[in-house]
Amino acid sequence: MSSSSPTGPFVGRPVIAVLAIVALMLAAANLRGGLVVVGPLVMEIRDSLQISASAFSLLTTLPLLCFAGMSICVPWLTRRWAPQWISIAGLMVISLGVGFRLLDSYALVIVGTLLLGCAIAVLNVLIPGLVKAFFPRQVGLMTGLYSVTLSLGAGMGVFLAIPLLEQFGDWRYPVALWAVLPLFSVLFWLPMLKVKTVGRPANRQRVSLWRDKIAWSITFYMGLQSFYFYSMATWLPKILLENGLDAHQAGTATALINLVSIPFNLFVPILAAKMANQRLLVVGTFMVSFIGIAGIWWQPNAAPLLWASFIGMGCGSALSLALSFFVLRAENTAQATALSAMAQSIGYLLAALGPVSLGLMRDISGHWQWALLLLLALQLGQLASGWSAARPIKVKPDQSKL
Repeated sequence: MSSSSPTGPFVGRPVIAVLAIVALMLAAANLRGGLVVVGPLVMEIRDSLQISASAFSLLTTLPLLCFAGMSICVPWLTRRWAPQWISIAGLMVISLGVGFRLLDSYALVIVGTLLLGCAIAVLNVLIPGLVKAFFPRQVGLMTGLYSVTLSLGAGMGVFLAIPLLEQFGDWRYPVALWAVLPLFSVLFWLPMLKVKTVGRPANRQRVSLWRDKIAWSITFYMGLQSFYFYSMATWLPKILLENGLDAHQAGTATALINLVSIPFNLFVPILAAKMANQRLLVVGTFMVSFIGIAGIWWQPNAAPLLWASFIGMGCGSALSLALSFFVLRAENTAQATALSAMAQSIGYLLAALGPVSLGLMRDISGHWQWALLLLLALQLGQLASGWSAARPIKVKPDQSKL
């Protein structure tokens, strides 16, 4: 059978195969928009809720901590309920969490943020395993589409925020969009309940990867690329502003990170799936990331758009490669889910530490040079972990019955 033909649960079922693709992509579209939409609305939300800048910062940092804490629980959930049911529940909780963030009480907004972060964490972990279960022969293409949709969802959240605010005159309208979209997405997940091959495992096996070297390599690769991305997304505008660029130039350069990453989100997983090992991609990703951050360290105002483009290439390639490792290094859906949970729990903990640690280094030193040198050093660590993760070796878990 051609690798472009549906396999797994969709052989001879083209309609439900298309519905599965739409369901997966819609789930991916919901995983960033509800979080990033508050960024462009910071002043309106602060004025409405009468909160300080530090109180507002919890709306963006708490979800990352939820990602770290909740990700590790997903394999436990999948041993008790079918992944399709968990996906539907996750989408509904995303809608509920965003709904809480529309209220006038800051305490309830925090509750909504926690719900939103936990639900997104579950789907972050679950979807790579579902990609492997639904499309075992198309993991490269489907991982690429998933990664692209993830970036597009984030971009749409930022892009639509101000136009919807100006149209309706209230910051709650652009936020409310992300309470409605998950409910619409659930409609496409309901037919997935009929797909029996990825239901709850009959043997109720627990898959542990904490002693596996390949799993740890992938975990560190995921963590270091997350540290890099969230650090740059948080501080690049301020770095450029402090080096003489105006707000428009700094904003354009930062926007390029997400824009340039999109083609790499798509094509890197496709290439990765065709390679015996992915070391060439690991090295290429390292080179463009290193050049981007070195340029910002060396002379940020010389070619900020060029440096930002290199950073975008590296971020897009690294994220897509990390997601590809989840499915390429696993033998089955349970292993892919366990690997995703392990890598994302530690990965997003590192991501949450990134902006804080770089900001602290800036405050202590009075400049960004040491913080940028730290990022350059961590790129070497990312290269080493990626070199190990790229070996064509499957993870070897310890398995035990519950």
